[in-house]
Amino acid sequence: MIYTHRYTIHEAASYVNWLYFFHAWGFPARYSSIAKVHGCVACRQNWLQAFPEDERGRAEQAMKLFDEAQQLLRKWDEAGYCTTFCVGLFDANSDGEDIVLLESGQRIPFLRQQNADEGKPCFCLADFVRPRSSGIPDKIGVFASTVPNTIPIKGLEESLVADRLAEATAELGHLQTRREWWGYAPDEHLTIEELFSEQYQGKRPAVGYPSLPDQSICFLLSDLLDFPSLGIELTENGAMIPHASTCGFMFSHPATCHFSVGKVGDDQLQDYAKRRGVKEDFLRKFLKA
Repeated sequence: MIYTHRYTIHEAASYVNWLYFFHAWGFPARYSSIAKVHGCVACRQNWLQAFPEDERGRAEQAMKLFDEAQQLLRKWDEAGYCTTFCVGLFDANSDGEDIVLLESGQRIPFLRQQNADEGKPCFCLADFVRPRSSGIPDKIGVFASTVPNTIPIKGLEESLVADRLAEATAELGHLQTRREWWGYAPDEHLTIEELFSEQYQGKRPAVGYPSLPDQSICFLLSDLLDFPSLGIELTENGAMIPHASTCGFMFSHPATCHFSVGKVGDDQLQDYAKRRGVKEDFLRKFLKA
């Protein structure tokens, strides 16, 4: 089952994690707290005064950036722009390091972590889907979110705000998926801070995460979700256009965790290429192996 939903800019903006916006500008995390401050003059002045005197100039810059970002969001919302979220929910089982979609029989290969910390297992994302040998079907989610390329992006600030909107759309879409479409957490009620710290059940690793380092996976996801119908195109290197887009997988298992695959050796690359049905040289440019 595939669900596609459009969110207003106002709806998506409520789920923006401003920490990463300020990080992109080179601000330490503490400056992102401006996003939690009431907009009245007194509250904003109290926020500024909480910084040491030699940091207040920098804090004023952060406040100005945040105000400009809010103006952009209001402008885009008033213009009627919307973001797009799509999730495909597929009955699936794991088979070794592959996930098999039960209806089509399609296999999605994953990479296993090579050098875990001492005493810890070497994880693979396929580990978090019920194995085929159990005889019990499980599910996996495949998602994409994007900000339309019709939004005028004239500079770095617009680009960074659009990037945050794409991630916020994924956050909101994941929430709706857990509660409604997949429905494995219908009674979930978390604060924004709890959402940002991923205190919900499951995970949604995006392509490019350390556990999902193969950018060419985007081509598989495009086939499953029909990226062009969402307004998303892929370059020959698997990059998403519009740039303010993201895609990946959703897992519901409570033990799902983030991890780093690490450097992919020649033996693992050979096995992975065989399971993907592509040549090793094709994958080398995506994995830098």
